[in-house]
Amino acid sequence: MFTGLVEEVSKIQVLAHNNSGARLFLIANKILNDTKIGDSICINGVCLTVTKIHNNQLEFDISKETLNISTFSTLKAGDIINLERAMSASSRFGGHIVSGHVDCIGKIASIKFDGMSYIFGFEIDDNFSKYLIKKGSICINGISLTIKDIKNNYFETAIIPHTFQNTNLSSLKENDKVNIEIDMMAKYIEKYVENSFKSKHNSTITESFLKEHGF
Repeated sequence: MFTGLVEEVSKIQVLAHNNSGARLFLIANKILNDTKIGDSICINGVCLTVTKIHNNQLEFDISKETLNISTFSTLKAGDIINLERAMSASSRFGGHIVSGHVDCIGKIASIKFDGMSYIFGFEIDDNFSKYLIKKGSICINGISLTIKDIKNNYFETAIIPHTFQNTNLSSLKENDKVNIEIDMMAKYIEKYVENSFKSKHNSTITESFLKEHGF
């Protein structure tokens, strides 16, 4: 598990594709502390396992499935990525619960500066827009953020200068793709409610069903 609080940014040294997926090489500094082979690192919102360590170079294997559902399919050497070690039981929990399992790829629709914060607008797959709630949590490229406004499959987040300067958001532009992980609590609640209604009413939750039952 992760918190969505980026510890450092790095540049991809090599991203070599092969028949089974890809192999990633990067240089790290802060996250090297206590890191060993087999540890999980959240890289741009994707949980990857350290396979080799040589001085301050880390190596990771990326499966075909991960390539298919994340922006790693289009990233290349020189691209800036966010890094976070797995959370420990003794550390402060300042973000929200992040699994490192990407739900979908989103697109940066707009970037504005309002004098205090950078307002990023994102477009998300329609199938996942139902999980978005105002002031709810969302993870973008491994960054724990709060949803500011929503309209259909478009939502905005306010990025304070510290977050902007210390993550790869400062290197991104409109139309760039990002990894999105929905707050897992929303998915657990949906599953629980859906199963509860199915067991009691032998039905799925639809708009007409909710109206029929007074919602």
